[in-house]
Formats: sequence, structure tokens, C-alpha cells
Amino acid sequence: MNQTATKEVLSFEDFKTEVLNDYKIATISRECSLLGRREVLTGKAKFGIFGDGKEVPQLAMAKAFRNGDFRSGYYRDQTFMMAIGQMTIQQFFAGLYGHTDLAHDPMSAGRQMGGHFATHSLDENGNWKNLTQQKNSSADISPTAGQMPRLLGLAQASKIYRNVGGINQTNFSEKGNEVAWGTIGNASTSEGLFFETINAAGVLQVPMVMSVWDDEYGISVHARYQTTKENISEILKGFQRDENNKGYEIITVKGWDYPTLVETYQRASQIAREEHVPVLIHVLELTQPQGHSTSGSHERYKNADRLAWEAEFDCLAQMRNWLISNNLATAEEIEAIDNQAKKDVLEGKKAAWSAFVEPMKAEQQELVALLNSIAASSENKVFIEKYVNDLASIKEPIRKDIITAARKVLRLIVKENGKAQLSAWITAYIEKIQPKFSSHLFSQSDNNVFSTKEVLPKYDETSEEVDARLVLRNNFDVIFDKHPETLIFGEDSGNIGDVNQGLEGMQEKYGEFRVSDAGIREATILGQGIGMAMRGLRPIAEIQYLDYLLYAIQIMSDDLATLQYRTAGRQKAPLIIRTRGHRLEGIWHSGSPMGMIINAIRGIHVLVPRNMTKAAGFYNTLLETDEPALLVECLNGYRLKEKMPTNLGEFKTPIGVVETIKQGSDITLVSYGSTLRLVEQAAKELLEVGIDAEIIDIQSLLPFDINHDIVKSLAKTNRLLVIDEDVPGGASAFILQQIVDEQKGYKHLDSNPETLASKAHRPAYGTDGDYFSKPSVEDIYEKVYDIMHEVNPVKYPSLY
Repeated sequence: MNQTATKEVLSFEDFKTEVLNDYKIATISRECSLLGRREVLTGKAKFGIFGDGKEVPQLAMAKAFRNGDFRSGYYRDQTFMMAIGQMTIQQFFAGLYGHTDLAHDPMSAGRQMGGHFATHSLDENGNWKNLTQQKNSSADISPTAGQMPRLLGLAQASKIYRNVGGINQTNFSEKGNEVAWGTIGNASTSEGLFFETINAAGVLQVPMVMSVWDDEYGISVHARYQTTKENISEILKGFQRDENNKGYEIITVKGWDYPTLVETYQRASQIAREEHVPVLIHVLELTQPQGHSTSGSHERYKNADRLAWEAEFDCLAQMRNWLISNNLATAEEIEAIDNQAKKDVLEGKKAAWSAFVEPMKAEQQELVALLNSIAASSENKVFIEKYVNDLASIKEPIRKDIITAARKVLRLIVKENGKAQLSAWITAYIEKIQPKFSSHLFSQSDNNVFSTKEVLPKYDETSEEVDARLVLRNNFDVIFDKHPETLIFGEDSGNIGDVNQGLEGMQEKYGEFRVSDAGIREATILGQGIGMAMRGLRPIAEIQYLDYLLYAIQIMSDDLATLQYRTAGRQKAPLIIRTRGHRLEGIWHSGSPMGMIINAIRGIHVLVPRNMTKAAGFYNTLLETDEPALLVECLNGYRLKEKMPTNLGEFKTPIGVVETIKQGSDITLVSYGSTLRLVEQAAKELLEVGIDAEIIDIQSLLPFDINHDIVKSLAKTNRLLVIDEDVPGGASAFILQQIVDEQKGYKHLDSNPETLASKAHRPAYGTDGDYFSKPSVEDIYEKVYDIMHEVNPVKYPSLY
């Protein structure tokens, strides 16, 4: 029945022991769901979403799941996590309460609501563990079907490890024999991400087993409103493989039929693992004994007949009947298991609650003592004692209660001697507690982006002026030779070497597995990259144009950007996202929605090089780090001339560091990407009328100017103009906030800080469309001139 059982025949007693242990796990899981709901309804936990009604198929899935395998599932899979030994009763409740200690809630250290599962791929220093020696679960996210794109990449990693030589597989794979297991609810198969992933996995033929838990509902909405024919496997029949065509193995099974489920999952595992063929298992006739979540009851939308059917075909009830009818257990033995499960779950719940509240009680007592001491000599003693008594009366305080009381009292003693002591306590408390909620947005390992040093490109007498695309191409050539774990994929990336020939000849040289074409499916291109990066590869996912990144922005925002954060630094996906954008032609080939992007993907670095040499340097830098990044190449820069460096693959562009590309004394012009060429031309023309502008290339929007070099420029020029081709209030608003607010640049300004952005509409087609939609040389010139006119109207009389 387990993974060794396929190789030897179990004795009846061993078989019985194993089956009864399965029942015990399922019963414990059910009791956790029932008691968990009560914890929410009594106010101890904020929200609950549980896996009751899905226990038995998850037992079967766990039996086929091996070391090295990966799960990419959703919030119903608690039984599976218990069955593979990756979650205890106490950890289940720690997650429900939001315990901020990773030792108690290893899934997310309280950052996610309960029901969102993960294992640790990294140690406490951010280094890879041996993933082949453990059972792995990628970290869940709440958005329905959001787990699907990542699942594709987790499965594709096995394909790469099996078929590409020269990669050091230590810690990551055993010759590509790992399976990626996905789970999803039937209603969520309506999402486009599900269909996109299913199609892509069929094309790529990856070892993926996809389970659909089908209880006929999506919250309160029945399947007849969700799925054509009310049956996802029925409408996917065209994906079924046959003698002449590759595709899926599609299997249907009833969710309460324990022995058939076990057999089904063993078969699916064998097909996927050995043949690298995707399998879809449609698990039918499941139930939701408590409804969707703690936000409501299913009695509101299910009639009496349905509720009666669910009671009869509850998978646990059916497993009990099967155990008794097959003489594997008596009714009394089943009752004993049930009673013991109730006791174990209650004890685990109590232990989790105690561990959760005791540290906060100690903090409460510490503050109460301090406030009493301060009150004794305060003119506001009566008012302080009111806060003290209110705080002390809270039997089970949370940290908001504690810090709020301290900050309220601080206001009362702002002119008294006790202020310094309380202020120091508050500062120390926040420094201690805030990281529990805010750490690991980015990597904190020794391989983060700040661990690398700048290496300048080198040139000699042989360095020629070439099309800039060739700098990229030749640098990629060195990268692929130097880093066998690196691969790139996207629309037109393979055979023709990308639409701008930056990968010309790379597929022919390095093969289709490493330089490959992908379908028109941006979200799953991103997902491929996330999943493969989570398994130790170094993928570069190419999105053909920046405008098309919007198809993938949800996955970038919800999954990739939050990965380190939502696992408190225990999972990572150092994916590089390559795209090209800014200026070219028309609404959907010249967009620059950088404001939207940088606000959606905090947790991913955003790099905006002005030329291809800078871009190549960023790729070289990123491959020495362990963090994800989006790199936007200049769409209109591939045919411009740049010198070919002699140290390809070695020079590195620093991340988070600006570059001053022209010194000046009158005004600081800040910009990035394609617009910089216009800024440079405008600066030349401004010099003709005596205006000497300093030009700074941002290079990196996230992180932004870590050395605060821009404010140093303002100290010299006392004036600022930010030029950006995003919409007004887009990236320019972020840039201004960083300079004026974060860097305190306002202290050095003698003139109002200004921005110059594109029009609010999308850029129109053609050269005139570009000119009248985005900042032009004349726009920049006149904006600067107008600022200087305010400074010296005699020297710079008004143009208009």
C-alpha cells in the first residue's frame, strides 16, 4: 500500500495495521477540521478553511508520493500533509491561530491563514536542503488555480534533469524521476490558469499528476454554473492520449472508494514517473461536511436530499463501512480510534494555544510593570492607570493590545521624565516584533543581490561597434556554456533566436531543452520558471513584450513576489524574467506600465537598463544571486551600436545603484530606459542656452538608489525633474516619493520637484503617435527651461 508495498506482498496483519493507521490519520484530520471551526466561531482564530470531506483520496495520494516529489495544491490538503508526515496536530492549530514562530507554524510563521501548506526547501541561512531526501510541498496561495502555473514548472524540472547532461543534480533530482502533484477544487477548473496549464503540460509531456477534488460546488454555486456538462473530465476527453497521439492519461474515481483510490494513485504515479506523461485524476462524489469555510453554512444552499446523500457518502463513513465489512476492524475498534483522535486533537489544540499566547502574556506583564512604575511619578497617573488596568484585564492579549497601550501612554508623558524609558521600550519592542511580520520580502542569505560587486565591461583595440543585440547574444552564449543549469524559453525564443535575434543560434548550439519555444501563454511561461527555479534550475522566462506581461502579472504578484515572504525565507525561486518594452509602435508594443508593475510585484527586483551592455551585466549579476528579477530591455535598442566587451559573462551591473551619465550644476534629470537617449539629447540642446543639467540613470527601480546618490546630486543642483514614459502618477510618483520622502531630498530643493510623463492614454501608433503620446526631446527641453525661467526669468524669458 505504501511506496515499498508495490515491491513486496504485505502480510494480512501488516496490511491491516497500515489501513487502520490511514483511518486514524483521516479521523485526526477530520477532528482538526471540526474543532478548528469551533475555534474560529469562538473568536480564538480569525478564519478557517478546512479539508473535511477530502480525507480519503488524500491518503491515497500520499501513498504514491515519494521523496523528491513536489506538491502544488490548495487549501483542502491538510490530510495529505499529515499523511506524508509534514504537519502535526499542534502545527495545524498554530497555523490557525497565526503563530509567528516558524518552529510552531512551519508553513508560514503565521503569515498565511491556516490551510496554506509548505515544506522547507532551505535551511535557516537560505541554503538549499537536499530535496531528494524529503517530501516537498511548494507554498500555497489563496487565489484559485494560482497553483497551476507553478505546478507546470515543478514537473518540467524533472524533464530537464532527465534529458539535459552536465547539470549537478545533487540536492534536486534523481535522474528526473520525481513527480509533481497538483490538487484543485472542481469549481476552480473554470479558471483560465487551469486550462492554460493543462494544455501546456500536455504539449510538454511532463510528469504531473493533477487531482480534481469534486464535491459539485464552488462555495455555494453548483457545478451546472461552473463547468460544461458539469464534469471536467468529460470535457477534457480530447486530451486523452491514444496509440497515435501524445496527451494525458485521464482517470475517474469515486472519492469514497478507498481501495480503488489507492490503486488509481499507484497507477498514476507509475505512468507519470516512468513515462513522463501527465495524468488527470477526477475524484468524484466528494462532500463538504461543514461547507466551504467558517464564513457560512452549506445548509443555506443544499437541499435535504443533498445533505442526506453527503452524510451517507462522506468518505470517512464509507471507509468505516469498508473496514468493518472486510473484517479489518470491528465497530468497537473504530469507535476507539475515533475517541482517541478526539482526545489527541484536543490536547494538540490546547498545546498550540498555550504556545501561542504565553509569549504575549509575558510581554503584557513586562509592559504593565513598566507603566505602573512610570505612573507612580506621573502627573497623569490616573489616566495611565486606566490604560494599565485595561491592558492587565485582558486574559489572552495580542500584540496589538500591548503596543497600542504603550503608544497611548507615551502621549501622556511626552514632557515627563518617564518618556525616555517608555520610548526606548516601544522602540525595542517594535524592532523585536516587526520582523515577525515583515522579514524576508527579499533574500536574507549570503547570495542576495547586494552580495555581488560591480565588474565593468572591458574593451581593447579589437572591440568593434556592433548591433547591440550581438552583445546580448554573445553574453548569453557564455552564460549557457558557463552555467549548464541555465535555460531560456518563451514565444519565438528558440528556433529564430527571439524576435530581436538576441538568442540567434543558441538553440542550435545548446539544444531544444535549454533554448526553447513556448506557446502563446504568458502565465504558464512564468509558472514554468517559478517551478523550475524552486527545484534548483536557473530559468530565464521570456515574455515577448512588456505589454504582454499583464497576462502573467497575477502569478508574479501572488506567487513569485511573495514566495520568500510567505515561507519566512524557507523557499525561493531565483527566476529571471526577460522582456522588452518602452518605445516602439502602437498601443500594445510600446507600453511602459512600470508604476503598475512595481506596485504589484514587491518582492521581485525590477531592472531597467538603458542599453544591452547594461542588460547583459544584469544577467551576469543575477546568476550569482538567489533572488527573482524582472529585466526590461529597451525595445528600440537592439539595432543601435554598442562596443563588444572582451569580458563577456564576467562584467556585472550592480543592482540598486544609479549611474550619473552626465555631470551638471543647474538641475538633476532622473530617468531610465529608452527615454534616457532623449534626455541626453535635450541636455545637449539646453547647454546651448547655458543650462547645465546633470543626468542620472536609475537602472534599477526595485531596489531604488540604495546609496542615495540622487539626493547627493540635489545637494549640488537644488532642482529635480523626473522623466518617465509611464502614465502621469505612474512610476514617476514612486521615483519622486523615493527621492523627496525616503531620501529627504526636499531639504535641498530651491524649486518645486517636477515630473514629466506620457499622456494618460495608451501610446498611439506611428512616429507621430509616439511623439504626441510620450515625452519628446522638445518636451524635456521646455520643461527644464520653464523650471529655470522661474529661477531667472530675465536670463530665461518665457517661451510661450
